[in-house]
Amino acid sequence: MRLISWNVNGIRACINKGFYEFLESESPDVLCIQESKMQEGQIELVTDGYYQYFNSAEKKGYSGTITLSKKKPLSVSYGMDLAVHDKEGRMITLEYDTFYLVNVYTPNSQEALKRLSYRMEWEKDFKAYVKGLEKNKPVIICGDLNVAHKEIDLKNPTQNRKNAGFSDEERAAFTALLDAGFIDTYRLYNPDKEGAYSWWSYRFNARSRNAGWRIDYFLVSESLKDKCENANILNTVLGSDHCPVTLEIEVS
Repeated sequence: MRLISWNVNGIRACINKGFYEFLESESPDVLCIQESKMQEGQIELVTDGYYQYFNSAEKKGYSGTITLSKKKPLSVSYGMDLAVHDKEGRMITLEYDTFYLVNVYTPNSQEALKRLSYRMEWEKDFKAYVKGLEKNKPVIICGDLNVAHKEIDLKNPTQNRKNAGFSDEERAAFTALLDAGFIDTYRLYNPDKEGAYSWWSYRFNARSRNAGWRIDYFLVSESLKDKCENANILNTVLGSDHCPVTLEIEVS
């Protein structure tokens, strides 16, 4: 099974930058989209052969997730069933025969970390949510988790130590998620690879200089480790300030 996750930074804009061509050429079994920035019905998303699931933010033009799946899931749920978190369209969970797939767009802590306290509440509740799922079946988590875990995961760690996405608190929360039994699949295959990023600022020619961050992930339950076959970053794919990340895994 081939899974792809991509923060498109606005699906309507991305459609004009090659989204359909990407979907046709890659043809993943599941495509998880973050930051769709649309309400359902604003556009007709033409994805023949895929079931479509949308979770939109109440605020127009903000956040949002979409999951496209060739196989119809057993069930679909939206958010964490917690009112404090479920107004921004940040999660879709698909249940399949042997696993859950959680498409997530983690809140950004914002400039001067003004939303860090909320972000920490999210992290606590998200970990509890996925561990709750795991009591029934293994879990695959994918999406923009808005954190570079270690210094190897961004170009300029020293300068960004107290910035959103690389604060000590966010990194510790990610470590806690891994310690709770999840595996960072990209590092499973590329433990020491430097310069492997999935997001670049639009400013200062960051992408052409590869001055980026790795903040998009596939995480899997420990029990799925031996079923993983490959994980990759498609850093030549344009259309967004993020690029897609992939996971190949033997599940049904």
